Amino acid sequence: MSIRRYALFLALFTFPFIALQAQKSTVKKSGNPVFPGWYADPEGVIFKNQYWIYPTYSAPYNQQTFFDAFSSPDLVTWTKHSRILDSTAVKWAKRAMWAPAIIEKGGKYFLFFGANDIHDEQKEIGGIGVAVADNPAGPFKDYLGKPLIGLIRNGAQPIDQFVFKDKDGQYYMLYGGWGHCNIARLKDDFTGFLPFSDGTLFREITPKNYVEGPTMFVRNGKYYFMWSEGGWTGPNYSVAYAVSNSPFGPFERVGKILQQDPTVATGAGHHSIIQVPGTDEWYIVYHRRPLTETDGNHRETCIDRLYFDEKGAIKPVKITVEGVEARRLN
Repeated sequence: MSIRRYALFLALFTFPFIALQAQKSTVKKSGNPVFPGWYADPEGVIFKNQYWIYPTYSAPYNQQTFFDAFSSPDLVTWTKHSRILDSTAVKWAKRAMWAPAIIEKGGKYFLFFGANDIHDEQKEIGGIGVAVADNPAGPFKDYLGKPLIGLIRNGAQPIDQFVFKDKDGQYYMLYGGWGHCNIARLKDDFTGFLPFSDGTLFREITPKNYVEGPTMFVRNGKYYFMWSEGGWTGPNYSVAYAVSNSPFGPFERVGKILQQDPTVATGAGHHSIIQVPGTDEWYIVYHRRPLTETDGNHRETCIDRLYFDEKGAIKPVKITVEGVEARRLN
């Protein structure tokens, strides 16, 4: 083979490999955390062809009195929207606003949140509130002028709410701390709750090892109920799940799918789920604590992929430093 032919053969053979390597090296990834600052309990959603994250500002309770939000077209580049709601707009919220949940309905955006960390409903005002805005970036204003849920029912502290729209259009709220989880049927205007057939407003659906942070989604006709276990200030905070044919259960715990990796981060928990519309692509948005941090409030928001096996079981999540690849919405 002549030198010229050999050079041509070598170029034809190596160019595809070099091009592939160059493509791999230029793939954008989010990195973890996805944005700077101490933020926890992230609610991930999609509004107006954008990804949004609504987290807790992670600070001591008396400083934790406002919410920021973050938006992105591709999971990689995030824009901060500062103070979309703070306690000056919620007169009954004196301290500790946290764990937001948000939905869009009728062109309005309803932001649900916990406030005041009440332990005795006879002596304290607080619980789960709701604010409303015309834009996902706010500004939000108090919707009711009082808590939506200000009482302790079935042993569940009124915190960590998640609002879920069922296949029939009914909206449900799942919530609860202190190892108890309730589900309730929201009124169409979100001003209160509708009774179940037995006349009760709050039905307990607590699975084994439940602590707090409930969330729910439907995949292939099955209801996936997820929650956090362990103590939120410790390294063993984690996420487990159950599956049922109904949003009311019964929910038998399957096992953990998100937890610490001593080589990456600790305290991985209190999450939410994003599904890319029209696909079977899923992401888990969660908080965790860097290995260098021991302060319970030093939590950061991260995103990794969520996968299922052929039987529909959730595969254990690998928490990463790299995060996820850029993914624009159609």
